[in-house]
Amino acid sequence: MKTQALSLDSLFDALAEGWRVANETRGISIAYTALFVVGGVLIMGGLLARGWTPFVIAAAGAFMLVGPAVLAGYFGIAAALAAGQRPGLGDVAAGFAGASRTLWALALVCGLLFMIFVTDAAILYAYMIGDVPVWLGELLPVAEGVSRFVLWSSVSGGVVAFLLFTVSAFAVPLLCERRATLVEAVVSSVRVVFGNFFIAMVWAVLLSTTVMASILLLPLLLLTLPWLAYASRALYRIALPV
Repeated sequence: MKTQALSLDSLFDALAEGWRVANETRGISIAYTALFVVGGVLIMGGLLARGWTPFVIAAAGAFMLVGPAVLAGYFGIAAALAAGQRPGLGDVAAGFAGASRTLWALALVCGLLFMIFVTDAAILYAYMIGDVPVWLGELLPVAEGVSRFVLWSSVSGGVVAFLLFTVSAFAVPLLCERRATLVEAVVSSVRVVFGNFFIAMVWAVLLSTTVMASILLLPLLLLTLPWLAYASRALYRIALPV
């Protein structure tokens, strides 16, 4: 599959296109994203209620491991807009229905890596903090155990996230548009990432920091997640032209 070199201009163009699509589909995009915001409220509320406040940061990072699986819905919205239609909830479902079935195999890999990371983080939490509740008002000054947990869970999550980003960043869009088999999609994604390593890492850091910060400030996710999802679609189309 033919690939195009990426540059910083490519990132700016993709972000601009993502913002345009997010604005033109604001209603349905926010409605779809609200599903994940509600889930985030329930998860973070449960952690805070149990006094597991430091684990909230790890939970925010864990979303990056399952995030690729939700892109198909945004692709359905963007496809409807490109066809001159007014996108609705049916287009979210159409995005998943129109994707290759092998997308679910990749989603299963995402889920497996998610479980590995959460288990690893839970072990670190038990070892470094234990069963002593840490309430939100007690985070400052930061205790040594809390800072060590955040550091090492970030390292662990970063390794897992890098592996997942490499194999899925451009594979998921290919599968959403049925342009490749699972193996071809993964190989193409790895080629694009390592062939444009600096730009790919800039994009990965931008994605992770923006999404994690938005999860910690949950209402912000309603705006940033659709924007970055459509920007991912635009960047993929630059790297792997249709």
